[in-house]
Order: sequence, then structure tokens, then C-alpha cells
Amino acid sequence: MHEENRRNMIDSIFIEEGSDMSLNNENRASDIFGRLTFTGDVMLKRLPPEVFMNLERTVSADQALDPMIANTVASAMREWAVEHGCTHYCHWFQPLTGTTAEKHDAFLSPTGDGNAIEKFSGAALIEGEPDASSFPSGGIRDTYEARGYTAWDATSPAFILQSPDGIGTLCIPTAFVSWTGEALDKKTPFMRSLEAVSKHALRIVKFFGDDDEVTQVLPTLGCEQEYFLVDSDLAEQRLDLAICGRTLQGTPAPKGHQLDDHYFGSIPNRVLSFMSDAENRLFELGVPVKTRHNEVAPGQYELAPTFENANVAADHQMLTMHILHEVASQHGFSCFLHEKPFAGINGSGKHNNWSISTNTGFNLLDPRNETHSNLQFLVFLCSVIRATDLHADLLRASIGTAGNDHRLGANEAPPAIMSIYLGEMLTDILDQLESGKTSSTKKAGTLDLGAQQLPKIPRHSSDRNRTSPFAFTGNKFELRAVGGNTSVAWPNTVLNTMIAESFDWFANELTKRAGKNPTKAKRNSATLAVLREVVKTHRRVCFDGDGYNEDWVTEAEKRGLPHLKSTADALPVLKSKKSLDLFRKYKVLSNRELRARYEILLEQYVAILDIEANTLITMIRTQILPAGVRSQAQLADAVAATRATGIDSPATDALLHETIEAIEGVVQTLMTLETRSRCTFKSHEKAMNHSHQSLVPAMEAAREAADALERIVPADLWPLPTYAEMLL
Repeated sequence: MHEENRRNMIDSIFIEEGSDMSLNNENRASDIFGRLTFTGDVMLKRLPPEVFMNLERTVSADQALDPMIANTVASAMREWAVEHGCTHYCHWFQPLTGTTAEKHDAFLSPTGDGNAIEKFSGAALIEGEPDASSFPSGGIRDTYEARGYTAWDATSPAFILQSPDGIGTLCIPTAFVSWTGEALDKKTPFMRSLEAVSKHALRIVKFFGDDDEVTQVLPTLGCEQEYFLVDSDLAEQRLDLAICGRTLQGTPAPKGHQLDDHYFGSIPNRVLSFMSDAENRLFELGVPVKTRHNEVAPGQYELAPTFENANVAADHQMLTMHILHEVASQHGFSCFLHEKPFAGINGSGKHNNWSISTNTGFNLLDPRNETHSNLQFLVFLCSVIRATDLHADLLRASIGTAGNDHRLGANEAPPAIMSIYLGEMLTDILDQLESGKTSSTKKAGTLDLGAQQLPKIPRHSSDRNRTSPFAFTGNKFELRAVGGNTSVAWPNTVLNTMIAESFDWFANELTKRAGKNPTKAKRNSATLAVLREVVKTHRRVCFDGDGYNEDWVTEAEKRGLPHLKSTADALPVLKSKKSLDLFRKYKVLSNRELRARYEILLEQYVAILDIEANTLITMIRTQILPAGVRSQAQLADAVAATRATGIDSPATDALLHETIEAIEGVVQTLMTLETRSRCTFKSHEKAMNHSHQSLVPAMEAAREAADALERIVPADLWPLPTYAEMLL
């Protein structure tokens, strides 16, 4: 695609800050954007008007899917897919592995006379029956109980994934449940949580009664994605990158990001070519990517989309990760989304920008001009504050993974203490609320840059705080703690559920205190009273300072905020009575479904660390130690040859002794690591604690010893691509 055409296409994507993405038919570059998605213009052209309107009502979540239209939709979907080169379709779902899954079926049905016809029925569209026995279930299903069901999610558009040779597969987003109806995926509880938010947020909107046309409240998401690119020829030589997605050994390059010169720097041409192709693929799939730039670490980059309906955004996030990997390989790169692929430099996060909008397009988290008098906004703001204070431990558990433990608290990521950043203007309004009366909103004003040629620019009401795990950023909350390799569906399921509980609580309190048919004065008085109580009780979770400062740890402990430093500390929160009751009450997860997820997360944590430990053991035994021994042999030959001349060489002797000591250090730490990696336990919980308390320190010690050896082994003998080679 020519650059001019691509710019025109991007310009046609209009997004009003703080609102849901708006792509009207007139402005959409329909020949490119969403070309491979069955939505919008495609449905309008191919479906009868009454069927189109029926399906649109389902897509907008106004009514349940009408099974009577399924055959018509399936037929149109098949014709469209075949025209784009598809021979097969699949139900595309998100099992509890954290990835996506698909089983391909051909558009063929036997006729009974030895022939076959091209067919795709409504029944096949609505429901599938994949084998559920080999997916994680956390005890919900035994291995011999194989039946599972996929159910069409009509609110997320079907799309076509094309292979490099042009063969396409129609992918239909679906939920995945067991024969008992229990959720075996990430989508099902996520969609339930969206309904919980809408139900109780709508009660607050109706209490204020500003818009009779509001029938639904929609959480929206914009998920930034950080990633690393490494030349494939180098990445493929590293067993740790190939198996674990991160380096388990490696000394930092002499230059990392000390000069801050990579961040927002000029994008290398080869990387820019990759980015352009990835964007084009994502545009075709209807993923509204908008921003691209160099990130802080060398070899690290970022892309970001505009806001979308949260369910679609979560699906698009999974597609984004898939496309990044696929397109990278076509450009000779390997793409790494792991939270910490390289020690000592920035890791990768997935900044989760969360907001809520009405079906009429009104952003409920937009403060507007006179914020102090915008009581509806303040109720929604304080609902999030209350939820975060009550469930900070649960929010921390939602982003806990073995990979994210390497990142949280480092210089590029927020600390493991969950807190909210509000900024100067909103903090001042909280002060006013606590005093019992709101009277003013601090104005940001403008910035005069001191040069006549430069314009005066409007200043935001608050600065940003990169150290806050959950920051209010103008008209949304940014959960910065989500890991780069994580599906956003689970953390947002937790976020939605705990905030829905706060919406429910606020709606009950406001209604109870204002009474039936309250006057405006009575409604405002009741609202201010509730807000004051919430601020006084829960503002302890608000912190605008430096989250990296050790003083904050002490201060947070004084405030009574939980400090769950690791995933092993955080995950047990999921089995607490408070968590079980919360998810059950709002019908997001039954107790059995939540306990199953707890068991699966424990099992995955243990399995990941076990794989990493065995990979490191293999690398040390088959690559690192042999390189050290070869170096020792060369030095020993040099020492012997020097001594044979009758000349002493203390420097050569010292190098030999240093190498021998380094090898000895590697061997000792290797033996400890092997011993600890062989331990077995009857429960996943005990295994997790062992992995965290014993296996991880043993891996770190082995790495430190191997890194020390790398520093002294000659480059021509070292068997692994170094950090400098891969990143610089």
C-alpha cells in the first residue's frame, strides 16, 4: 500500500478523546479497514434488512440472539468467506491456557449419495463441540469427560485469517463451556462481568436521570502493547528464547537505556517496514491501531489502538499478539511479548486503559469543565476508588504471573502495591468532598513557552504518574500493571466485577438516602453525603507520589494497603471467602469456577518455572559449561607453554584461576538447581511456594554464576548470542 493511501486511511478513523471508537460508514476506508471482518458494511450488503436489524440489536446487546436468523447469517457469512479464499471455518475461542484455540472444519457436507455440497448451517455457526479433555479445567472436568461446547459471540465480529499463501480461514469468536455449562474460557466470565457493570452503572445513571435514551453502559478498552524484536537468526540460537520467551542467562550489554536515546527515537527502516505490514494486517481485521514508537529499551517497541467496546478490544488484543508474531517472522524477526525477555533493561507491559460509556456515546469518566458540580462523574470516580481500596489484593492477583514478577516494581513498571493516581485537580476536589462542600474546580490554564513563534498550549488539569499502577488519565483509568504476554480478559473480568459491586453499593445508598421521587436538592444532598463518607473511608488508596520510593512502602503499610510482592503471595486471594462471594454474587464465576481458575493459575506458575529451570539446566550443561572448559583448556595450554620457556606469567595464571573459579561457581549452583528442580509435592499450592521460595533463588544464583563466566570466556568460544548482538 502506498504511504499516501495509508495516511488517508488512518485519517479516516475518527476518535473523540474519551469516547468509544466512532467509525461511520461515510468516513470509513472500507476497502482497507475491516476488509476481513464480517461487520458493518459487509452485513448491510449481504443480509436482508430485517435480518440485519435483528442481528444489530444483538450486537449492540439490546436483545438475545434470535436463532431463527442463524441460517441466513451463516449462508451470507460463508459466501463472503469463500469469496476471500476461505475453504474452512473455525470457532475461535480462548481456553484457560491464556492463548487462543481453533479447530478447522471445511465448508462441506455429505449428501448421502457419495457427493458433498458446500454448506455452512446456522447450527454450525451458533454451536460447536470441540474436545474439552485436554484443556485446563482446574478439576471441573476429568480427563475422560471430553465434551465441551463453543457458542457464537455475535457481539464480536467474525474475521478471516489468511496464511502467507492466501489460504483463508473464517474465524468465529465464541465462548467455551463444559458439558455442565461451566466456563472453561476467559471470554465467558468477561462477558458476564460486562453485564454486571452495565446493570449497576445504569442504575446510577437513572438515579441522576439526565438521559432517558441510555439503556446500557459499556466498558471500553484501549490496550497498549509493548514488544521486543530480535533478529530470527540470533533468537533461534538461544534455547531459552525459543522455549521460554525470555533469556535465562545473559550479561547486560555495555549500553542499555542509560542515555534514554532509544525512547521515541527514529524507528529503524527494517522495523518500520515490519510495523507498516503489521498495521495493514490489523487494519484489515478491523483492529484500530493508531500509535507506534520506540520504547525505552533497545530493541523494544510499542503499538496502541483507539478505544473499543471492551469485549471486542479483548479479542482484538489476542489478534494483535498473533499478528505481531506472524508478521515478525516474515521480516526475519522474532517477536517477544514476555514481561522480561532481557534482564537489566525495561520489560514489556500492556497498559490497560479502561473507561465506561453509555450506549449514547457519553463517557461517564469525563470530568467535564466544572468537575466539582458534576456529581454523576464524582460518583463513578469514587466507585472506582472504593472498589480499588476494598479489592486491592484481588486486583494485584489478577495481574500475577511468573513473568510479571520480574517486572513489577522495576523502573519501568508500577510497584506491586495497588494504588490510584488522581492528580492535583481531582485530589483537591476529594479534599472539598471530605470537608462536606464542593465549591470550585482548579483550572489548568495554558503554557507560555516564551517564544513568540510558538503557540500557547492548553495544559491538562494534572500531570502523569508513570509509577502508579492504576492512574486516572483524563477520562479513563490506566491499569499499567498488566503483563505484556497476558490476555486482558482476566484482569478486566476482575476489574469489572469489583467495580460493579461498588456501582451496586452506590446505587443502593443513593436510592435509600434520597428516597422515592427526590427533588434535585434532595438528590444532590444525598449524593454529597455518600461521597463524603466514601472519600473519608477509602481515599487511603489514592497516592500521587513516587511509587518507586521506598518511603511509599512504609507509608502504604501505615495506611493498611496490601503489599503482595510476588504472584505466590497474591494468588491465594482468589480462594478467599471475600473473592468467592464477590464473583458468585454478581454471577461472574461460581465458587467452583473461581476455585478452578485458582488451581489452574497455580499449576501454570509451577509449570512455567519448572520449564525455565530445566531449560537453564540444559543450557548450562550442554553449552555454557563446555564453553568454560574449552576456555580453561586454552588458558592451561598457554600457561604450560609459557612456563616451558622458563618465564613466569602471573597475569596468565590469574586468568586461568579466575576461569577455574567461575566454572566451579557454575557447577555448584547447577547442582543446587538440579536438586531443587527434582522436588515433587502433592498439592499445587505447596509446589508454588517451593518454586517461589527455593527454585527461583536457585535459578537466579545459577544465572549469576553463568553470567560471570560469560564475562571472561573469549567471544569466539561463547556459544550463545549476547545481549549486545541481539539488542544493538
